[in-house]
Amino acid sequence: MLSTRCNRWTAVALAALLLPVAAAAQTPDRPTDNAAQFPTSHDLKSLTTSGSYLAARHASVERDAASAAAFYRSALRSDPKNNELLDRAFISSVADGDIDEAVKLAERILTIDKSNKIARLVVGVQDIKQKKYAAAQSNINQSVRGPITDLVATLLSAWAAAGAGDAKTAVATIDKLAGPEWYPIFKDLHAGMIYEFAGKEKEAGARFERAYKLDDSMLRITEAYAHWLSRNKDAASATAIYEAFDKKLARHPLVQEGLRETKEGKKLPSLIDSPQAGAAEALYGIGATLTRRGGEDLALVYLQLALHLQPNHPLALLSLADLYETVKKPQMAIKVYERVPASSPLKRNAQIQLATDLDSADRGDDAIKILKEVIAQDSKDLEAIMALGNIERGRKKFADCAETYSLGIDSLPPNNDKANSIYYYYRGICEERSKQWPKAEADMRKALDLQPDQPHVLNYLGYSWIDQGTNLDEGMKMIKRAVEQRPDDGYIVDSLGWAYYRLGNYEESVKNLERAIDLKPEDPTINDHLGDAYWRVGRKLEAKFQWAHARDLKPEPDDLPKIEAKIQNGLTDDPAPAAASADKDASADKKKEDDKGG
Repeated sequence: MLSTRCNRWTAVALAALLLPVAAAAQTPDRPTDNAAQFPTSHDLKSLTTSGSYLAARHASVERDAASAAAFYRSALRSDPKNNELLDRAFISSVADGDIDEAVKLAERILTIDKSNKIARLVVGVQDIKQKKYAAAQSNINQSVRGPITDLVATLLSAWAAAGAGDAKTAVATIDKLAGPEWYPIFKDLHAGMIYEFAGKEKEAGARFERAYKLDDSMLRITEAYAHWLSRNKDAASATAIYEAFDKKLARHPLVQEGLRETKEGKKLPSLIDSPQAGAAEALYGIGATLTRRGGEDLALVYLQLALHLQPNHPLALLSLADLYETVKKPQMAIKVYERVPASSPLKRNAQIQLATDLDSADRGDDAIKILKEVIAQDSKDLEAIMALGNIERGRKKFADCAETYSLGIDSLPPNNDKANSIYYYYRGICEERSKQWPKAEADMRKALDLQPDQPHVLNYLGYSWIDQGTNLDEGMKMIKRAVEQRPDDGYIVDSLGWAYYRLGNYEESVKNLERAIDLKPEDPTINDHLGDAYWRVGRKLEAKFQWAHARDLKPEPDDLPKIEAKIQNGLTDDPAPAAASADKDASADKKKEDDKGG
């Protein structure tokens, strides 16, 4: 009974660290600038056991593993025989990446429950790190359960055998494992790496070739095989492998580095130089796969264990940061991106993502500084340019973002690819918002030349014309075409309703704005628009209700006084001139773009 209970609490504690964000609504308010405010020793000493437990539960809901682990350990010191606290402190320490502390707690758990599988896995990984290979095999073999964990345990056990100098047994351990159809990819890859580590190059090449035939789109298989070919065949063969991958996923930094080196005729070293690195590779590979497939809880354990074995593994770091982004914890992702080694070809990618997360954490100036440094190293880095332009646009630095997107446009290949439309569209927004309408109009037209039916461009340009009282028929046709493509986009439907309003067709305006409200009920601008339309058709009580609702939904600061004036006095007899609402409506379109990911 005790064994079952401990295993159950481990699963519960692990799940608690990755509860949906909505669960935070049930907990007390907490500063949002940095949820991971680690408790001080004074904080811990001043808490009772129950206080520490409640604080730990709250930290778990906030996905603050460091604080959760500290509070659970504090509670455990006051109540050392409480197995639930022991299990929760253990799994929180694993999730935080404090594996040394987790090992101590795991050893305590195993004195109570020898079958606790996660504790066995953690102790086994520590054994590999300390080169205690026989102990590692014993502990890891007791952690087996289920298709994914079976595979991980087998690969780790094989690397422990390789560390003990028995490559034959290591590969045999892998080969005898049966399971799902995706097993052979990992089995052949790691068998090849073990043979390579043992100096059996011919056998390694055969396994890499088998893995490559099974999946030639997997990065690590491509790298392992190309590295082997560069040493055992010729540089041209290795280059061909990299070039084939580049056609599937263009310009991956590791592939670009491999191409550069193989074209220079270099013989590339094996990816794995120790059993510890091999075990880390196994944990990273499965952890990254789980992250992409919604298995964040187990992925977190595997990635933290991988980084315990190989702290600077850049791909594991990027996968862990991506996991934190998936569960909406940018502050934790920031800390991980900062750990990516400066020497890694992936550092640039990490810097771009780091900037995006800094912006999400309301550190826009830091984000802009980092991206400008990246661009200074390569003025044609379109990914960094787009990220910088998007952040500047989101922070209403419209003159700046117009210049940034111009830098991107100047760097575009001369192929008139429809994907280039986005640069002209975004630059057009920045130009329109910085009072450069002729340039904005030209860019919007260019965007439509490249992608004629892009709904957001149709909407923006069509509405802008109607708001200015020009090209009315063409503008209305554009908005209707946008609505036809995106009938459930509240912002685009709002544009159609507001266009009818600007043209004086108030009945049609009301009909479309009511539809927009159904789609986006919490948008202040749409509520404000509907209030105006209600007023024009004589539904004045409803108009004031909509304006009051718009006021309560936190509109833009410039709009608030106008809304309050309408609540007090209503509208004048004649509709407001187009220029009076241009800024507000452009702001609504800007919000739409931000909501769609910029």
